[in-house]
Amino acid sequence: MNWTMYFAFSAGILALAIVSAVSLARVSNQKRRVLNSVNVLVVGVFLSSVVMFLPIYGEVFSAETCGVVKQVLLSFHNAIRLFIVDGEFSIVSDHLAGVDGWIAPVYSVYAAILFVTAPFLTFGFVLSFFKNMSAYRRYFLGFFRDAYVFSALNDKSYALAKSLKKNHAKCLIIFTNVFETNDETSYEIIERARRIGAICFKKDIQTINFKVHSRKASLTFFAIGEDEIENVDSALKLIDAYRERDNSNLYVFANRTESDLLLTSSNKGVIKVRRVNDIRSLVNRILYEEGGRIFASASNIEQSEKRRISAVIIGLGKYGTMMMKSLPWFCQMDGYEVVIHAFDHDENAEDRFTVQCPELMDSRYNGTRIDGEARYDIKIHSGVNIDSTAFLREVSKIPQPTYVFVALGNDEQNIQSAVSLRSLFERLHWHPIIQTVVYSTAEKEALRDADNFKGQKYDIEFIGDLDTFYSEEVIINSELEKEALKRHLRWGTKEEFWKYEYNYRSSVASAIHKKMKLFCKMPGIEKEPDERTDEELWALRRLEHRRWNAYMRSEGYCYAPERNDLAKTHHCLVPFDKLPEKEQKKDDD
Repeated sequence: MNWTMYFAFSAGILALAIVSAVSLARVSNQKRRVLNSVNVLVVGVFLSSVVMFLPIYGEVFSAETCGVVKQVLLSFHNAIRLFIVDGEFSIVSDHLAGVDGWIAPVYSVYAAILFVTAPFLTFGFVLSFFKNMSAYRRYFLGFFRDAYVFSALNDKSYALAKSLKKNHAKCLIIFTNVFETNDETSYEIIERARRIGAICFKKDIQTINFKVHSRKASLTFFAIGEDEIENVDSALKLIDAYRERDNSNLYVFANRTESDLLLTSSNKGVIKVRRVNDIRSLVNRILYEEGGRIFASASNIEQSEKRRISAVIIGLGKYGTMMMKSLPWFCQMDGYEVVIHAFDHDENAEDRFTVQCPELMDSRYNGTRIDGEARYDIKIHSGVNIDSTAFLREVSKIPQPTYVFVALGNDEQNIQSAVSLRSLFERLHWHPIIQTVVYSTAEKEALRDADNFKGQKYDIEFIGDLDTFYSEEVIINSELEKEALKRHLRWGTKEEFWKYEYNYRSSVASAIHKKMKLFCKMPGIEKEPDERTDEELWALRRLEHRRWNAYMRSEGYCYAPERNDLAKTHHCLVPFDKLPEKEQKKDDD
């Protein structure tokens, strides 16, 4: 019997299994399906064991009829015995006793490794099996409870789940696609999930049958993984599976344009679907909840009754760009003017932004003063690093900054830059509002009242931490969304508000600005339209049209004689006096 050949074949199978398992271990949990590293190892060790036994039973049945069939079957039988800790090593040692050369001791050691490895894999598989059974048992015991199901376990989903559990103690919190690994981060977040009583499944969110859940209980899904494409893919499959189930909701965390297109075009049935653009949502929440302070901090303009909002944006990444798009329409207010300076290290920063909002940056509107038109001055400083002398020169030329927004990509950079800016502005005798994005709740709390060794406060506001932003109050029961829906219902339906991103975003912006008009006490804004004087009515209409023009341009729209939403053109992007009277009256706020 050629023991060397069987050894090479068996060892080759085992080596291939180990390499494949290591490769799969490096793939993110979101991309794993049926195969994972443990399954591959189990199969590899089993097949290696089968091949390892073949020469042994080849000798036993060499002279018998149908010996090959018995050889293969009993090799499989003994491989199975290894995994249930019933294998006998003597069968290997006895047959190797008559084998000469180096192969006998090598084969014996190799067989011993398989004899020990197989039971360990069995233990891991059985443990995993019982963990899964425990998860299913807990889920079925919560048959009548409202359930919140997450597509992944990460910092964002945990923060939202914690908020939901705090507000709804009896609800079920379910995380799917949860794989336990040896790294510390994985262990810690799984332990945190267990402390709030969460149920953790290894399977993907769309492969678990939640249709068995009580129809009287609500079922809310969150596609909230780190991969947006994966989130949308999961969402589409969930819509297909649950479109006929009443009392079902789906929140899809995705920022890309194609996500909106895919979700809008799908047949949703009765399931309520909402796309959560967390970048836009954060900026909207800042403006809605804190925006009044931007107007309150505006500086007086010499020899003028107006006040100036002088905004500085540091970093034109996702958050900085969204704030850059929002401030021009947000700051449209009688008695105020707005100047916005943005800095980014990318030499093509201005070009990138102009491509997204061509008419917003057009010199016909940017920096001009046309009666009945949006008024703003935008200047983008491309290729300028915040820690350079060029930045210091440019900042010193800006009209006294009143609001600064720092968003450079990570907590460490944002904090460091915000602190540096505070020092710079102190030297220039300026004290603007400084806000910066910080995800870590612990860091936010630790830095809330940060001061230097002299006890001087840095007075920096840290926004966007996970516990605050990823909460039920912000994601699900948002006061801003409720106000936006009220405004939308004046001319549209509830279904259209949630179905079409255009309606949702437009109504949210309108609700934010209405709150700012109330804060700035625009004459007549506290009254219903039919209670206003003609002067109040037409002044508010002109103001609302200015805001709407700036908003539409921030969304990438340009003027054209006919409206075409696919081309992002609109015939009403003109000064207020050039609108037909019918269109002017639509601007009642």
